[in-house]
Amino acid sequence: MRRRPKFLTSDCLFKIKDSNSIVNSMASTWEKIRDFYDWAVENGDKRTDPWFLVYSPIPIVVTFIIYLLICKYGPKYMLSREPFNLKYVLLVYNFALVAISAYIFWEIFFILRKKYNQITFLHVYHHGTMIFNWWAGVKYVPGGQSFFIGLLNSFVHIVMYLYYGIAAMGPHMQKYLWWKRYLTMLQLLQFFGIAVHTSYNLFTDCDFPDGFNLFVFIYIITIIILFSNFYYKTYIQKKTKKA
Repeated sequence: MRRRPKFLTSDCLFKIKDSNSIVNSMASTWEKIRDFYDWAVENGDKRTDPWFLVYSPIPIVVTFIIYLLICKYGPKYMLSREPFNLKYVLLVYNFALVAISAYIFWEIFFILRKKYNQITFLHVYHHGTMIFNWWAGVKYVPGGQSFFIGLLNSFVHIVMYLYYGIAAMGPHMQKYLWWKRYLTMLQLLQFFGIAVHTSYNLFTDCDFPDGFNLFVFIYIITIIILFSNFYYKTYIQKKTKKA
């Protein structure tokens, strides 16, 4: 009978077994992640899989991380620098977005102009999550019921970026921007419309996946809460304080 080496005490054996257990657990977890990733990329709508940035979530995740890094470290980078004059850049950008909504880069302009007060939790949460929402919508449930959200959102952004375009012309245009409050009301109306549309489809015979309906409903409620809070603080609380 072989004798156990003296240095292999019961404590040492326990630690070795524990280490092996951790390694096996990590390997199992990694395998599950790989299986989920494979399922996620292979079970999308085949019509949109060839589209740019649709097949895999990795480019979207990388974009999201870059977006957060810009929002966090951009103000620190600009701290000792003069704000950029981006008047004409913003004019072109905003009026282009009347037709094309690509607002993921809007924070970069805020940072370069040192408008940090506009980089709020609402702003980052809304823009940071929408990139994943639209990716999932285009990959898994394009067309059909999804058109309503896209149609409504596109219309609101036409109005919204028209406002930003006019604002970018300079302070002398402020007298034409009296309708900012109504723009926020239009955004809220959009969110309530989406909530009603989505909740209705949870109780009707609709082929659209209930899981997506439920997710959209819960998400849009969070947006309504945040935008309502913004509306209250911006248009009601400030007005009360001035009075």
